[in-house]
Amino acid sequence: MKSVQKALLGRKIGMTQLFAEDGRAVPVTVISAGPCFVVQRKTVERQGCDSLQLGYEELPEGKRLNRPLSGHFRRAAEKADKDVPPCRHLADFRFADCSYYQVGDRIAVDVFEVGERVNVVGTSKGRGFAGVRKRHGFHGGPASHGSMSHRRPASGGATDAARVFKGTKKPGHMGNTRATVKRLRVHMVDAEKGLMAVEGAVPGPNGGLLTVWRPAGADTPGPKAEEDK
Repeated sequence: MKSVQKALLGRKIGMTQLFAEDGRAVPVTVISAGPCFVVQRKTVERQGCDSLQLGYEELPEGKRLNRPLSGHFRRAAEKADKDVPPCRHLADFRFADCSYYQVGDRIAVDVFEVGERVNVVGTSKGRGFAGVRKRHGFHGGPASHGSMSHRRPASGGATDAARVFKGTKKPGHMGNTRATVKRLRVHMVDAEKGLMAVEGAVPGPNGGLLTVWRPAGADTPGPKAEEDK
């Protein structure tokens, strides 16, 4: 797990375009990021690493949890001496400096600033079983009349090996894998609505779960925490 300077969980809203100061139309992806709650601070002595566990998407009141999760959030609230709402998603992040946060802190989208470069992680769209032209970009065979190999992968490799070598490009399952897009520029941050816009496309469908994080060692100030009121 890499050390991060800032991190949030969110959901992809969709793509649109915004205008830059020089009048350029910039394609952006709008993300509903945060708020996230610090549920647990892990230490080297007890868990083997220094990291924070963040919770995202508060569960509606009355939603039943299993006993382990219920006890996990109850202990977090007792340690923080304030309410830590049960969340639908939990994720661990190894921050460069975990002392910025305490259990129960609320982290909002305003930890990010316009102009920063962030990495976005999501699950790519599943394409099902796909052929080599769609999956690997093969150009295909002759399209003339009489050709029997329009979209086939043709040769499978050497014949004397009597097997197909690992890594050979073949038809198969496409998509539905963890994908990361790096160094996307933050174009807009709306703290009131909990939205941010990054230039370019991010993995996954609209409504898909995303992780937005900024690597440690950047030249910007450390992360900010907004106390849960």
